[in-house]
Amino acid sequence: MTIETPYLLFLGDAPDPLAAKVAQGIKDWRPEFAIGQLRMEGCRADMKLPDMDLEQAKAAGAKTLVIGVANRGGFISPEWKKILVQALEEGFDLASGLHNLLREEEDLAAVARATGRRLHDVRVPSVKYPIANGERRTGKRCLAVGTDCSVGKMYTGLAMEREMREREMKASFRATGQTGILITGEGVPLDAVIADFMAGSVEWLTPDNDPDHWDLIEGQGSLFHVSYSGVTLALIHGGQPDALILCHEPTREHMRGLPGYKLPTLEALRELALQLAHVANPDCKVIGISVNTAAMDDDEAKAYLADVEARMGLPTVDPFRHGAARLVDALEAV
Repeated sequence: MTIETPYLLFLGDAPDPLAAKVAQGIKDWRPEFAIGQLRMEGCRADMKLPDMDLEQAKAAGAKTLVIGVANRGGFISPEWKKILVQALEEGFDLASGLHNLLREEEDLAAVARATGRRLHDVRVPSVKYPIANGERRTGKRCLAVGTDCSVGKMYTGLAMEREMREREMKASFRATGQTGILITGEGVPLDAVIADFMAGSVEWLTPDNDPDHWDLIEGQGSLFHVSYSGVTLALIHGGQPDALILCHEPTREHMRGLPGYKLPTLEALRELALQLAHVANPDCKVIGISVNTAAMDDDEAKAYLADVEARMGLPTVDPFRHGAARLVDALEAV
């Protein structure tokens, strides 16, 4: 698909910053696409972009209103509808990565037809994926796995890709979620793939390649998250990673959306992820740890990273805050 840029990022009534992770990812990794943000009353997310209404954004050159919210269940809120309809009427295309498809909302589809605007549903598989066969492929693969959802798996892969390309290494970030696809323009919307074909779609996404080429596979969900563990396992078995990066956000009190579940330890994640990875690739290794320290000040972050590194015996960094050089160093040694 070709989605016209630049974007006006729609934050809606996001209840917290993490709910607007789609917008945050676009703003952080494609800032040239993000011309402004549109927030409704009660929105608790802020991308630190100019607040604009539709008229202002149109005058500034925005072409597409991107729904930058990833709410639980992925649905289009009725409270958003008035703005979405108005955006179409004022000449914007709409783009969304929600499970609730724009094209299936009759009122939006009717307005889009009447105005000649386009509805981009990023979370729709466009390929007939195969069932996984488990055959080994040439090239190398690295996968980020997390203690929870939304802990920085995508940011880790993108930061590593940037560092590797600066070193003139062969590397490709392989998007598996709506934000990654909106950033890179391609990928597999993995959690919208029929279950029997999920691992096969990851095999399709990471085909044979040069022996020194690394696919950096965007992680999803968590093996310890009862809502989304299946998509993580599909990435592990379909990706057949040679290297795993453990990802963690240390300030959470429970799993995202699951107050009754505590986060697992990094040790538990290492043990379980390796056990499952060895089913498809017995040579897989954990080579580093990525920690999302956004909620910590500099001193807290440095102390925490040092403590984890000493305890786990693995290079431990916040790749977005401090760079991914040490993770790439570890990858080169694989």
